[in-house]
Amino acid sequence: MVAAEQVLEVEGHPCVVVDGAAMEYRVVTTDSDAAAQERRDTSLLKRFGRRPNTVVVRALYELSLVAERGESVGIIGRNGSGKSTLMKLISGQVRPTSGAVFASSTPIMLGVNAALMPDLSGHQNVVLGCLAMGMSRREVDDKFPSIVELCGLEDSIYLPMKSYSSGMASRLRFAIAASIDPEILLVDEALNTGDAQFGNRSKRRMDQLRGQAGCVFLVSHSLETITNMCSRVIWLDKGHLIMDGDPSDTVRAYQDFTGHLAKGNNLSAARVRDEARAALQTTQILARSKMHRSRR
Repeated sequence: MVAAEQVLEVEGHPCVVVDGAAMEYRVVTTDSDAAAQERRDTSLLKRFGRRPNTVVVRALYELSLVAERGESVGIIGRNGSGKSTLMKLISGQVRPTSGAVFASSTPIMLGVNAALMPDLSGHQNVVLGCLAMGMSRREVDDKFPSIVELCGLEDSIYLPMKSYSSGMASRLRFAIAASIDPEILLVDEALNTGDAQFGNRSKRRMDQLRGQAGCVFLVSHSLETITNMCSRVIWLDKGHLIMDGDPSDTVRAYQDFTGHLAKGNNLSAARVRDEARAALQTTQILARSKMHRSRR
């Protein structure tokens, strides 16, 4: 069965448009057979001689989607499925090999590796982080109480970051990134802290951002977090878009897929994935609104 195609003319002011974006990398390999095959397939190498054994890795196959204002888009999939690659393309950290990504404003990327200074206090990191995002010192001072309230570090905000647990540091990263009211917020595995109170606070904050005509992309291995916080969920597998729809339906199909894999039922898992992909309405972008190309 061939997936249905949704022809979409972009009108108005969507937050993010991904137009046929794909991403591949050339990496060194120790598999001499794979490298030899690629050399045979590349006529230029016959003219210019040998080079280190390399192969092309496709991190993301051609993908198109439109994220509207007010949406919270969850991205799920196994390790290596292309989740973080898609987030990097949307944020402008990397350029797609083909296709294009457009955004209505500069996306703010929040990940577990966001730079914080371990020898400085949480308070000092808040100041530096907010200044780096373009706030004035007065704005930082005005925002500081709400940042502390959101991250829940009232008793530790003046202690060195190196004394924080990973969950405390993640909460602080989220609170700093969300403090500037970004129109487009990208959250990559930063909310899995195991803190129920923070989960409720961060959900309220994301709801506020969406209510302010913003858009949120969330990558998480916590399917409960995805279901509770997102209005739409995208399932990726091995770089392919498998499903894009209602959170409960998409998460249920993904759980069915991974459940079969865990039991060694690879054929059943493949059937679940292929059926979901066959039912997917692929998006073709016909016209673009006036947006900024998401590149830096």
